[in-house]
Amino acid sequence: MTQDASVPDSAAPGGSPFRSARSGRDEAPQFVLPLVVRIERAAPPARTDALETAARAVLVMLSDERSVGDGEWARAVRDWQDARIRKVVRRARGAEWRRAQELPGITVTGKAAEVRVFPPVPLDGWPKELAKLQVSGTELDDPEPPAAADPGAPVLWLNPGVEMSAGKAMAQAGHGAQLAWWELSDEERVAWRDAGFPLAVRTADPARWQELLVSGLPLVRDAGFTEIAPGPTVVTEGGGHVCPLRPERRP
Repeated sequence: MTQDASVPDSAAPGGSPFRSARSGRDEAPQFVLPLVVRIERAAPPARTDALETAARAVLVMLSDERSVGDGEWARAVRDWQDARIRKVVRRARGAEWRRAQELPGITVTGKAAEVRVFPPVPLDGWPKELAKLQVSGTELDDPEPPAAADPGAPVLWLNPGVEMSAGKAMAQAGHGAQLAWWELSDEERVAWRDAGFPLAVRTADPARWQELLVSGLPLVRDAGFTEIAPGPTVVTEGGGHVCPLRPERRP
């Protein structure tokens, strides 16, 4: 399940890597960011916990010293961001999860959720340990309604009119977190990272969603290649303390 989306061109240098119309990014070698969520049969994570952990995992990868400068993952991350920005969420348990842990990557833990993010790989060059993991049908539930989001942290608002599997929603949350990252200065990125990347993922109520769509905040538009029709999926609203998305920097 490759998750593609589109956002305004100003969200990334050189035009949006999420836009569905063909561009020069389509001519570049294509890469994908693999994420694997641990789902043990007897103790699956809550859906919101998994979504928030996946979003933080994307940020952890982007901010890791191996992903920038001359780091060992930096070339792969640059190549990934120069082309379409794809994310694929797979699930694992037991021995599958243990094998995934042996590959280079970073495991991020939420309240109970565990997500391992790996440096980008060629679209057709997945490690065999990851390629055989299941993609479709990743479903999770929230046993209780999520608490109100912290007003001082970024909130990734999901479209209330779109039904997505947990895997799809995790990838979309990752897109939204990446848009927040792009909005920030180096100093703001350091502050957010040092705070542990606080954020929340919530589903907006219909009236609030309509307000968000015209707010000028960063917006993820899915290209419709998998699972859902093309259209808006996530609006990223920054908190005022750790990760302010300043109006003058919004697309």
